Amino acid sequence: MAMTSPGEERLQMLRDRLLRLHAALLDRERRAWEATHGPVTSGQFLQLLIHDDAFAWLRPLSGIIAAIEAALDEDERPADVEPYFRDAQRLLRSGEVGAFTPKYQAALQESPDIVMAHADVVKTLPRTGR
Repeated sequence: MAMTSPGEERLQMLRDRLLRLHAALLDRERRAWEATHGPVTSGQFLQLLIHDDAFAWLRPLSGIIAAIEAALDEDERPADVEPYFRDAQRLLRSGEVGAFTPKYQAALQESPDIVMAHADVVKTLPRTGR
């Protein structure tokens, strides 16, 4: 069994916490969709996530998670994990990424579960002067 480096352990923790945040956001978005459009199956919801513009704002977060998963699945793990942390920090803290920020801020205002998941992710991110 290969030993994991401290950087890899941090990256795994970030991935796990981002997945919990993503799941909380998906739960909220599914409830909102179903309140307006009626119930959908899991397969239908997956298709909506992939193809419907209403869910496009979640794709930057999904992309970060996918990139981390790919890095952790490689035989040769990345020597520098900091870019993954910077990407997550840029998305969740800076407000630089298009439609994500206003929708994410609204989700934070509406859901204690999302606030708690966000706080857990932020604990893994580098501290800034902000």
